[in-house]
Amino acid sequence: MSRLAQHRLRLSALLLLGVVLYLLPYRHFTPPDDLLEAVRERDFLSVHTRNTPTTYYEGRHGPTGFEYELMRRFADHLDVSLTLDASHHIMSVVDAVRREGDLGAATLPLDPAQEGLIFSRAILDLQPVLVYRRGLQPVKDPEGLAGLEIGTIRGSGADRALRELQAEYPELGWRESPEVEVPELLSRVESGNLDAAVVYDHQFRTNRIFFPGVERGFTIGEPLSMAWAFPALGGLRLQQEANRFLQQLQHEGILGDLVDRHFGHDDYLEYVGARVFIAHLHERLPDYTTLFREAARNTGFDWKLLAALGYQESHWDPEATSPTGVRGLMMLTLPTAGEMGVDDRLDPAQSIDGGARYLRHIKDRLPDSIQGEDRLFMAMAAYNVGLGHLYDARRITEQLDGDPDRWKDVREALPLLQKREWHSQTRHGYARGGEPVIYVRNIRRYYEILTYVDRSQQQYLQLNDLNGEAADDDGLLFDIVPPIR
Repeated sequence: MSRLAQHRLRLSALLLLGVVLYLLPYRHFTPPDDLLEAVRERDFLSVHTRNTPTTYYEGRHGPTGFEYELMRRFADHLDVSLTLDASHHIMSVVDAVRREGDLGAATLPLDPAQEGLIFSRAILDLQPVLVYRRGLQPVKDPEGLAGLEIGTIRGSGADRALRELQAEYPELGWRESPEVEVPELLSRVESGNLDAAVVYDHQFRTNRIFFPGVERGFTIGEPLSMAWAFPALGGLRLQQEANRFLQQLQHEGILGDLVDRHFGHDDYLEYVGARVFIAHLHERLPDYTTLFREAARNTGFDWKLLAALGYQESHWDPEATSPTGVRGLMMLTLPTAGEMGVDDRLDPAQSIDGGARYLRHIKDRLPDSIQGEDRLFMAMAAYNVGLGHLYDARRITEQLDGDPDRWKDVREALPLLQKREWHSQTRHGYARGGEPVIYVRNIRRYYEILTYVDRSQQQYLQLNDLNGEAADDDGLLFDIVPPIR
């Protein structure tokens, strides 16, 4: 027997033993008849979920994710604390909800046929979409799937869409597994282990920036509905309370705001620009990471924010020069360089240090009434357009009955500096006020990407270590669904 076969046999035995031991404590488990009352009596809501970019993950300020924000608000609505088990893949979530816990929130497709479960009202449309590796013949319809190796997540609902498509195209086959997630599927498509994958459109839009080698193909079937799952034996009151809560969020516009915040920023970066950014992240940024970290320690900023600003300014090109004479990696003007003590603007160390100190200088000069992220965003805008024009935009914001201390209001006023009827009333006159709005927006997106990459790098290394033997053998991860003829 080969070493690989021995390894598989040992792994199978351990998994079987683990499953048996795991199930023993729950062999007589029955949910309470009134799950809502039980939740309130014990004072916490127990939720099964998945650790994915669109569901739940640890962000810069702690736990975040679209469904995490919903479940946290629901726990607050019930006036109880929240406990999470995020160790699941999608099919183990529904099994765990049947066996224990109060609800499952894991991009679950609403499926009334699921035995032992009841579902909430629809939360979000789930549109299956076929994506494929850049460089292949464009795949714009089902006829283009012939001969392609396709992967998907079993139990996600995307596999259901493929089965419905197979009824019309019986020669269609694919590979599926409940234990992979969307980033891994896209990674396999980009690397050539798969030719294509079927995921949900919002999942692709959220992840596509990290996989510029993957193209969007075509939608498959009608949208499904994302919902929360509850144990059927726990009664209807918790599900009914969740429905009231979700309906209220929708009525107040909060649900729409959450959808926009988590899934509505795909257009922040033009796709070709995203591919260039990813290439520069690997090829240029490593030369300057130490300098950004040092400047961050000296000024109190996150190094990744300074790096994002540097990319927006020069694409990390230390010899960048604008037609107006602004130069260097952080694109300092001569007066600013002199003010910051920068002798050589083309020296990356001096430029990064000077740019970081200049951003700190601007931020410290802003009125104390501007707080939190609003203060940071306005400092970045002023780095681009100047403090005088920012102050003019704040005055226009007041004229428009907005809040001059909130970036979301000031960014609406900045483009008005391009219009004579507005800039003629200001102290500093005309400015290309639309530019700082795009400038801040892009830096924020670059920063998100750098944060994601920084957080995920070790995770991907561990994943590669764990799946090293499986990289050339998808049979270890995927079940094959053959054509039906």
